[in-house]
Amino acid sequence: MEPLPRSFYEKEPDEVAEKLLGKLLVRLYEGRRLSGIIVETEAYYGELDPASRASRRGGLAKIMRGEAGMALVYGIHGRWLFNVVAHKSKGIGGVLIRALKPMDGLEVMMNLRGTRNVELIASGPGRLTQAMAINKWVHGKPVYIRAHGLWIEDMKGDVKVARSRRVGVTEDLPIPLRFYVEGCPYVSKVRSSRGVHPS
Repeated sequence: MEPLPRSFYEKEPDEVAEKLLGKLLVRLYEGRRLSGIIVETEAYYGELDPASRASRRGGLAKIMRGEAGMALVYGIHGRWLFNVVAHKSKGIGGVLIRALKPMDGLEVMMNLRGTRNVELIASGPGRLTQAMAINKWVHGKPVYIRAHGLWIEDMKGDVKVARSRRVGVTEDLPIPLRFYVEGCPYVSKVRSSRGVHPS
């Protein structure tokens, strides 16, 4: 399958976040293909979104204003988080990829994560980047081409989407911006289910 085109990401962040569910994230690592179906995402907006990196200005905000479809990678609590820039023309925003259902390269991902529990390999944004060997090297590079060894492909099939408030956010927008595949065991484990809205 060809990578999703840049135009896929040229929409509002929440629309892209929802449509990414069921798509396939692919990483080439030391000659091996690693992949996983995206089962959880979060949408982030511009300066008026208190949970967004754009509200802090700086380099990350600049990339979020830039070309849609670019990888946005930053560290938190000693782990990398992988986002994709997503917004309409002259907009600002991005989508955090929070969890995957592992597909290709399962043994490699297990070794990278140091676990044999398949459900815990990529069930959370920090686990995901560790399992897929995603680091700062891909930051600022497009995910709509294969040239940099990280891209997202289309996948056929329907998913049942649910929504909730974003995870670990102290100050949030009034609308639920976390999207996940309902009932999926590979979704990150969230302690509270407050604000869940099937869509």
